[in-house]
Amino acid sequence: MRPAAILALALALAGPGPGAAQQAVVPEAASGVVVPEGPPGVVPEGALEMAASEEVQQVVADLDQSDVSINSTFSGSEILVFGALRGGGPDSEVVVTVAGPSEPVTVWRKGRIGPIWANVLAAEIDSAPSFYAVATSAPLREMLSNTSDLRHAITVPQAIRAVGTNDPATFTAALIRMRTETGAYATREGAVALKDGALFRTTIALPPDLTEGDYAVRIFLIEERRVAARFETVLAVRKVGLERILYGMAHERPALYGAMSLAIAVAAGWLASAAFGALRR
Repeated sequence: MRPAAILALALALAGPGPGAAQQAVVPEAASGVVVPEGPPGVVPEGALEMAASEEVQQVVADLDQSDVSINSTFSGSEILVFGALRGGGPDSEVVVTVAGPSEPVTVWRKGRIGPIWANVLAAEIDSAPSFYAVATSAPLREMLSNTSDLRHAITVPQAIRAVGTNDPATFTAALIRMRTETGAYATREGAVALKDGALFRTTIALPPDLTEGDYAVRIFLIEERRVAARFETVLAVRKVGLERILYGMAHERPALYGAMSLAIAVAAGWLASAAFGALRR
């Protein structure tokens, strides 16, 4: 564990010292107390006193690595997510999510055309994460309300947007099933180890075919089936070496990339033909 992470966790458990500034994380349901709204950047009168009267709940977390490098030998990886809760109770639970870059996806439905099966109907999913993993300290439906899930888009189905799709539930379920089989989507209930309601840790497995980009890591403190506090950080996934060069060329200079690919294919074919001709002699 890095020294900075150890210091952060220690400060989170110890609380702020005399005169230190304290960052209040307002729970989703703070005992019925509602902080009045006001213009951006202006704190309404009495708001600080009302927030200070409530117990501050915070999540402090870190990753064992801040970036993942993809090269020709990359066969997947695993990241460790760990941290501490401050202000949690004996019934506190934790949810960890890791989401890859989102992208539109076309999902096909197969149907029978005469004696054969073929793709007969397509649906455009507006936005779906290329990778999505959920790890929890308890069964999801026992610890999280549907309202909180909808508001924070925690579970896999809520992370997918299919607003303009006919029969979105069917096509969303099909996409989840396909990506679960490939390891791109995963839900692991009970995979977060929570000690004394304060310290937590879990591991997230990353498959070999990762999409390059920034992966959003979110940690939620759950109290009474509601999100009481959250923490967010970013895991950078980048191609390196030859993969980085080819990827950049394919996107920035597609004509050159295509010509080079054609030249390599012709050269490989000629070498194979020459090798077989030599063997026949």
